[in-house]
Amino acid sequence: MDFAGTFQSEFVTFMLKGFLLTLEVAGISILLSFAVGILIAILRYTKIPVLSQALFLWVECIRNLPLLLIIVFMYFGLDPFNISLTPKVAVIWALVIFESAMISEIVRSGLNSIDKGQTEAARSSGLTYVQTMRYILLPQALRRMIPPTVSQFISLLKDTSLATVIALPELMHSTSIVYAQHVSYVFPAILFAAFLYWAVNYPLSLVARRLEKRFTT
Repeated sequence: MDFAGTFQSEFVTFMLKGFLLTLEVAGISILLSFAVGILIAILRYTKIPVLSQALFLWVECIRNLPLLLIIVFMYFGLDPFNISLTPKVAVIWALVIFESAMISEIVRSGLNSIDKGQTEAARSSGLTYVQTMRYILLPQALRRMIPPTVSQFISLLKDTSLATVIALPELMHSTSIVYAQHVSYVFPAILFAAFLYWAVNYPLSLVARRLEKRFTT
């Protein structure tokens, strides 16, 4: 194990650049998947004929596919349609498709946990369905789903490592290039990558635990 050789400034800088790309991809994917997930959940909750059933099939299909398959499909599988995505864009789309399906289930569960009487009371007081959803139902659902949503975002950040399969220069891809220089770099490089993931995910997990305790007491 050659820690001195592994932690040369050029290698550390190279891995940190990969980590910044990991955070960028994760951040964009989190924002988009959260927005899309909420939209899917609301549309399913309203039980619009045909659309609700179609979204149910979509969510169930995506949830039962491995994320790696979706990543590979977004990068390689669109060529017959003359669509070519960069590794970064392909990974973001794959993460948004996969994570939005997961988040939609979290949001829908939050909406279903709210007493139906609140909807009836809001409608009887003159609020439209959209106003009821915006001011009464959705704020309560979002509050209840914060802990599982944070946990899902932690999983999303870790899942970006799967992008190494299409050579996206994120953290794990950069790490593999560093430890490929010499066998003695393998353990220190992987240890450094693990520390970087931990440094972001552990504080998020603490936040999720505190929020869970707060909203369940």
